[in-house]
Amino acid sequence: MPSSDLHAPEPGWLADQDSANTDLSQLVAAAADLCRKPWRHAVICASPAQSLGKLAHLDELDCDLRLEVRTPTGERLLEQDLELELYRSGRDLNVTLGWCDERPLLWHGHHPVWMDGSTGERCERPLDGLPLEALARRLRALLGGSSGC
Repeated sequence: MPSSDLHAPEPGWLADQDSANTDLSQLVAAAADLCRKPWRHAVICASPAQSLGKLAHLDELDCDLRLEVRTPTGERLLEQDLELELYRSGRDLNVTLGWCDERPLLWHGHHPVWMDGSTGERCERPLDGLPLEALARRLRALLGGSSGC
């Protein structure tokens, strides 16, 4: 059997580097839906000047997004909405993720760090923080968390 038969084909969005994130909002929403079941997520661009469309290169990824949450029946869960920032620092992708209220926020580079949103001081992971860590890891993996790893 040829070795190419042993591997699944690359997803369409990964096959061509120029179209790697043709629809970043769908990619982020799907990752959030998977990591925060049973909720459904809609991705809203936090800055009107930014576009969630095609990025010229993954190295240019730098955006602020809002994830609006609904139950499977469509009821809004405002207290579960998230703010998401994706940005490059050198060749690494960093993710900042937090609820839209006063709960701690997560910074995820090479490892997760929970911080108090108002003071910036490090704190313990909240009881409901594991799904956010899973989402940050998934986004880093999908979008190329680091070229050095």
